[in-house]
Amino acid sequence: MKLLRYGEPGAETPGLLDGNGCIRSLADHVADIDGTALAPGHLDALRRIDPGSLPPVAGTPRLGVPVAGVGKIIEVGLNYTDQAAEVGKTLPDEPILFAKAVTALNGPNDPVVLPEGARKADWEVKLAVVIGRTARSVGEGDALDHVAGYTVINDLAEREWQFERGGQWIKGKSFDTFAPLGPWLVTRDEVPDPQDLRLWLKVNGVTRQDSHTSRMNFGVAAAIAYISRCMTLLPGDVVTTGTPAGIGNAAKPPVFLKPGDVIELGVEGLGGQRQEVRAWEDRGI
Repeated sequence: MKLLRYGEPGAETPGLLDGNGCIRSLADHVADIDGTALAPGHLDALRRIDPGSLPPVAGTPRLGVPVAGVGKIIEVGLNYTDQAAEVGKTLPDEPILFAKAVTALNGPNDPVVLPEGARKADWEVKLAVVIGRTARSVGEGDALDHVAGYTVINDLAEREWQFERGGQWIKGKSFDTFAPLGPWLVTRDEVPDPQDLRLWLKVNGVTRQDSHTSRMNFGVAAAIAYISRCMTLLPGDVVTTGTPAGIGNAAKPPVFLKPGDVIELGVEGLGGQRQEVRAWEDRGI
């Protein structure tokens, strides 16, 4: 299934994407696509619904974050062999973990707003994992059983705040609108192997990232197992699994986002995103 949430910010309605690319309303069957709805039993109940029996949604509504009530976003850093080579760093022996504030979450096609005074805003396409069952000290062999599904995230960062302002990475990662998520959540049964997916990103039509999840240092199962030893992962939590080579900060010379830029990105089988970059004073919020 491809589960989604559509409508105005703060008033999204649960839905799914049928086999013909039509959005269908799930409002009569589930209150929202949240941690409760992502439990295996609830997902099985949704799978038994004939999509053709659901009301079609007219037009092309805005897509919101596909999961409501995300409790935490945990990220794995420096996790692609090609990115490590690009930045001249040795791959870590254990996963590098950091967090991103949930207030950064944004619809997949909503504008990205640069923070006031930003000089080094950067992009990062990533495979995102959404947890469906509580994971606490799980083994690698069982880790994927705790996954509800997969989606796309543009894990934006302001590199000056991330690297040059002291403290931890969370500062540069957590500005509002810096976590476009979606367009939908593809349930785990439709992704046979999360280590066999192409991911890509373009800025103003120029390909900046084009890689494959097989290049992860720590695969999805290993990452979830490791994180679950450090903290309990709850249904609806999001884990991001690293970005490949091609970030703006590593270009020679570096290239950073500016107002008016258009970012397009996607992960094979999981859909795509498109964001227009706005200046702080033009944020319209």
